[in-house]
Amino acid sequence: KQLEDIGVVWDPGSERWDTERWDANYQLLVEFKHREGHSNVHQSWKENNLGEWLNSQRIKKRNGTLDAAREKQLEDIGVVWDPGSERWDTERWDANYQLLVEFKHREGHSNVHQSWKENNLGEWLNSQRIKKRNGTLDAAREKQLEDIG
Repeated sequence: KQLEDIGVVWDPGSERWDTERWDANYQLLVEFKHREGHSNVHQSWKENNLGEWLNSQRIKKRNGTLDAAREKQLEDIGVVWDPGSERWDTERWDANYQLLVEFKHREGHSNVHQSWKENNLGEWLNSQRIKKRNGTLDAAREKQLEDIG
C-alpha cells in the first residue's frame, strides 16, 4: 500500500502505466514548446528521450494506432507529423525567427554568436549565415533577417 501511495505501478504493461507515461511525456513536450518555441522535437533530441517518444507517436499515427484523443492533443500544440515536410521547415524557421526577434528586443542587437545555447538560436542563425554564403537561403527569408538588423 505504501508503495502504491507514492506511485509504484505493479504492472508496467497496464493501461494505467501507459496513460501515466504518455501524460508525463506530453507534459515534457509542452514544456519543450514553451522553452524552444515549437513542439517538433527531432528524433535525435536526447533530453528525457523526448525525441524518441515523439517519433514513436509519429509512427503510431502513420500506422493508424495512435489514439484519436492523443493525436488531437499533439496537433493542438503544433506537432507536425511529417518532419521532412515543407510545413515542418516553415514552422521551425518561423519559430526560430521569432526567437531572434525576442533576442533582439531583449539584448538590443541580433548578432547572436554561434555558441549561444539558449533555444539553439546561435546554431540556427549560423546555419542561416552559411546558407546565405552558399546562395541557398530563400530570398524572402534573407530579407526578413536583413530587416531585423
